[in-house]
Amino acid sequence: MKTMSTVAVIGGGPAGLMAAEVLAAGGAQVDVYDAMPSAGRKFLLAGVGGMNITHSEPSEAFVSRYGARAPAIRSLLDAFSPNALRAWIEALGIETFVGSSGRVFPRDMKAAPLLRAWLHRLRESGVRFHVRHRWQGWSTDGALRFFSPLGEIHVAADAVVLALGGASWPRLGSDGGWVPLLAACGVDVAPLVPANCGFDVAGGWSAHLRTRFAGQPLKTVALRFADASGRTHERRGELMLSDTGIEGSLVYALAAPLRDTIAAQGAVVVQLDLLPDKHPERVVADVSHPRGARSLSSHLASRAGIRGAKMALLREILPPGELSDPARLAHAIKSLPITLAAPRPVAEAISSAGGVRFEALDQHLMLRGLHGVFCAGEMLDWEAPTGGYLLTACFASGRMAGQGALRYVGCENASSGS
Repeated sequence: MKTMSTVAVIGGGPAGLMAAEVLAAGGAQVDVYDAMPSAGRKFLLAGVGGMNITHSEPSEAFVSRYGARAPAIRSLLDAFSPNALRAWIEALGIETFVGSSGRVFPRDMKAAPLLRAWLHRLRESGVRFHVRHRWQGWSTDGALRFFSPLGEIHVAADAVVLALGGASWPRLGSDGGWVPLLAACGVDVAPLVPANCGFDVAGGWSAHLRTRFAGQPLKTVALRFADASGRTHERRGELMLSDTGIEGSLVYALAAPLRDTIAAQGAVVVQLDLLPDKHPERVVADVSHPRGARSLSSHLASRAGIRGAKMALLREILPPGELSDPARLAHAIKSLPITLAAPRPVAEAISSAGGVRFEALDQHLMLRGLHGVFCAGEMLDWEAPTGGYLLTACFASGRMAGQGALRYVGCENASSGS
């Protein structure tokens, strides 16, 4: 009589849990190992302030968000689309809705009820969880090594799904500690770098700006810059002044080309339009209007709507001569130069880029050089902006890895994960 195939899933985030679900449904005995005291910790953090699961935009636009890795991600989304993800969530008893921005959220905007329902279903299907188990690679006989509360243990499995995350938010378990373990086995891993991150300005802000305006938003602005190849990137939205530079949704959306341009050139000068809804001629007229006895701040607030953090930023960057020259001031309002010197550290980023290159994997996400070892989630070499794209690809890759592992161990019910 054939014994049940055993599959170890290492990492209890969305990708690992999705792989575990597919494997259990396909008839495998699944053990999930996680270094943290409980599963899904980063998933819960992502739900703070609203659990953005996916996005409702058309397929081609959705896939384009993955940049250079769009072709690889497309195959994953063809097998498990954003609509399929919504249906899966609703099968857990969690209603979803589409917000005004096109983003998709659970009805109650929270991650915890979804995670609780999911973990309950996984346990009911026979999935076993082992927390506080940190993976340490393989022993000489091919067993998985873990540091556990009982010391080092060795575990044999017929297949392995690695879903270890990237390097952002290491306190929640994604610390990139797996990189040297796979590199030592000859796996091609792209360096982990920050994505969806803030950036430091060259020379830093003055003490006045840091103490008075760090944390203040700049609403309805546009950011423009040329990358190392000369291509112009431009986007409008909202950003925020930080202690060391700028961050926020507008910056995150352009983080990849900003980061890569800095890596190529050492720095990048961005042009910030503080009034993107006003034509330059109108700004010139507003700024040039006689202000009488009013201060410059009062004048710009009443005539142009420049106040608060926007006014502070003008004073921070422009020399007094330009502030007092209406034509030069108007030009700066429409194109304020800010030199960015570095992205913030990867540990502070919302997500990370880099990881196991797709070229090192087959179409089922199995490592070509390590048969029976599959990879999924943020530890793969891809990146995407916020807006539901990160989670969607994690779910889809976990599902693909789970299906691949079922095929590998030869479970009779492998098609049930499709």
